[in-house]
Amino acid sequence: MTSAPPPPSRRRAAALLPDLAPWRSSRDFRLMWWAGAITVFGSFLTFVAVPLQLKELTDSTLAVGSLGAVEIVPLIVCGLYGGALADAVDRRRLIVRTEAALGALAVLLLLNSLLPDPMVWPLYVITAASSALTGLQRPALDAIVPRIVAREQLAAAAALNALRWQVGAIAGPALAGGLVAYAGVRWAYGIDVVTYAASVLLGLKLRPSPASHDARKPSLRGIAEGARYAWSRKELLGTYAVDLTAMVFAFPLAIFPFLADDLDAPWALGLMYAALPAGSFLVSLTSGWTSRVQRQGRAVVLAAAGWGLAITAAGQMHDVRLVLLFLTLAGSCDMISGIFRSAMWNQTIPDELRGRLAGIELLSYSVGPQLGQVRVGGMAALTTVRTSVWAGGVLCFVAVGLLALALPKLMAYDARTDEHARRMRERRAAEDGAPGRTGAPEPDPDPAPS
Repeated sequence: MTSAPPPPSRRRAAALLPDLAPWRSSRDFRLMWWAGAITVFGSFLTFVAVPLQLKELTDSTLAVGSLGAVEIVPLIVCGLYGGALADAVDRRRLIVRTEAALGALAVLLLLNSLLPDPMVWPLYVITAASSALTGLQRPALDAIVPRIVAREQLAAAAALNALRWQVGAIAGPALAGGLVAYAGVRWAYGIDVVTYAASVLLGLKLRPSPASHDARKPSLRGIAEGARYAWSRKELLGTYAVDLTAMVFAFPLAIFPFLADDLDAPWALGLMYAALPAGSFLVSLTSGWTSRVQRQGRAVVLAAAGWGLAITAAGQMHDVRLVLLFLTLAGSCDMISGIFRSAMWNQTIPDELRGRLAGIELLSYSVGPQLGQVRVGGMAALTTVRTSVWAGGVLCFVAVGLLALALPKLMAYDARTDEHARRMRERRAAEDGAPGRTGAPEPDPDPAPS
C-alpha cells in the first residue's frame, strides 16, 4: 500500500526550506560549516567590541570610521595574492594556518584590553593584520567549496554557508551588546580566542585539498591571468561592480554606536548589528526558491537597489523599532544578492582559476564595506549621523540603476543559456564519465542523518 502524497501546502513549504543536500552528502562540508559557525560567532563579538572600545577611547566618528581605511590596502594586496596562493598550494593547509594566525591576533586584542590603560594604536594595527590574513584565507575558503560539493548543490551550499554566517552574526552582536556593557570588551575578546581554537581543531580534520598537478607558483603573471579572465567576463565584472557600489555608498555599521546614541537607545546597539544578518537569516531559511531562478544577474541588481532603499528608510526613521525593521529588510536584500552572485561565480568559473577569481571577488565584497566605513564616518563628521546613513542609501540606489543601464550582459545573464555555464556543465559531465570518477563528492564515512 502506497502512502498518500503530501498536501500541496506542505510541498510548497518544503520548496522554500533550505536544501540540505550538501550537508548530507559531504563530510568536509559539514566540518567547514561547523568551523565557520564557531568562528563567525566569536568574530562578531570582536566586530562589535573593537569599534565600541575605540569610541570609548576617542569619542570620534572619524576615528571609528578610519578602521575601514587601515583594512583596505592589506585586504587588496593579500586578497589578490591569496587568490593566486589558493590555486598553487593545499587549500586546507592555507585555511588552517591563517585561522591559527587570526586566533593569535585575538589574543593580542585580549592582552591590550587587560592593560590598566588600553592603547589605541594596537586596535588599528591588529585590524590591519586581521584584514591581511582574511585576504589570504578567504579565496581558499571559497575555492574549496566546488571541490567538496557536487555542482548541482552549489547554490544550496551557498545558502547554507550564508545561514551559518547569519546565525553567528545575529547571536554574536546580540550577545556582545550586553556582554560589553556589563563585563567589558575583554570578555568578548576572550571568547573569540576560544572559538578560533575550536575552529582550527575542526579544520585539521578536513581532507587535503592539494593544488592541481599543473599549478604554477603564485606570481604577478598568474594574478594578471585571473584578472584578464575576469575582464573578459562582463557579467562577472557586473556582479563585482554592483556589490562594491552598494557597500561603498550604503554600509552604515561603523557609526552604529553613534546612531544608537542619536536615537537615545544605547540598549539597541547589539540589535542594530544583528538586524542586517537577521534579515539575511530569514532569506536563507526560505531559500529553496533561489534554485529555480535562472536570470541571476537581474536578481543581483534588483536586490542591490532594494538594499539602497532600505538603508535610506532606516536613516530617515526616528523610532528605533522602525530603524531595526528597515535594517532587517536591507539584510534580506543583501542576502538575495549574495546568493545569486555566488551561484554565478561557482557555476561558471573553471577550478584552475577559482582561487584567483575568488581573490578578485573578495575585493568586491570586502573592500566595499571598508570604504563604506570611511565614507559613512567621514560624512557623519561633516554633516550628521542620520544624514550620513540615508544619503548613502540614495547614492546607492542611483548608482546601481546607472550600472544596470551600463551592463546589459549582467541583466541578460541566464544560467540555462550562458556559454560559460554550459561549458562548465559539459566539463563536469565529462569528468563524471571518466573511469574512476564520480560526480558526487567522495563517499562519506560518517553520513549525517537524513
